[in-house]
Amino acid sequence: MFSAKQSAIQLTRPYAVTADFCKIFENDMNRLYLLAYLLTAEHAMAEECFVRGLEDSTGSNRVFRGWAESWARRTVIHNAIQMVRPRPADGDTVRSHGCGPLSVPAPIAAVAVLPIFERFVFVMSVLERHSLQECSLLLGCRREEVAAARIRALQQLGQTAEGASLNESSTSSVRGSALPIEAATHLAASA
Repeated sequence: MFSAKQSAIQLTRPYAVTADFCKIFENDMNRLYLLAYLLTAEHAMAEECFVRGLEDSTGSNRVFRGWAESWARRTVIHNAIQMVRPRPADGDTVRSHGCGPLSVPAPIAAVAVLPIFERFVFVMSVLERHSLQECSLLLGCRREEVAAARIRALQQLGQTAEGASLNESSTSSVRGSALPIEAATHLAASA
């Protein structure tokens, strides 16, 4: 454990250091990996994005300790953007059209199959609560494009939920496959 001297140094040190980021990535591993997976929609890319996020966080410029957690999430988002390069004109869905060898819960899968740009906008603006302006700056596009993509993502998720509800009504064997919008907004927090 830490000695009293080490604890006093940590309390007076205003900036996060490598150990702080390592602790954040260890304690929030599930949440940060889920964020990476929701953005990339591929397990291998999500793992790489997570590792790059840790490396970038530990080697970054000075960050206030109080901002270290949000900085860690931002580095994961930034790395996912660099890896996938989502653009407003992307009409593509996930490149692998699947969730990889590991199965994922239906709400996560519903987000993972959104078109690439809409998926990024949804995760960043709804789940991570970035403003439309922040999203447009990070994604390198216009704010209007972000707003339109957010609407399309919410509409598609709503249709997915409706379709699952209709299927559930006609065949009760498909329990738990719907994606209520309220559940989608709490995906990252539940990990």
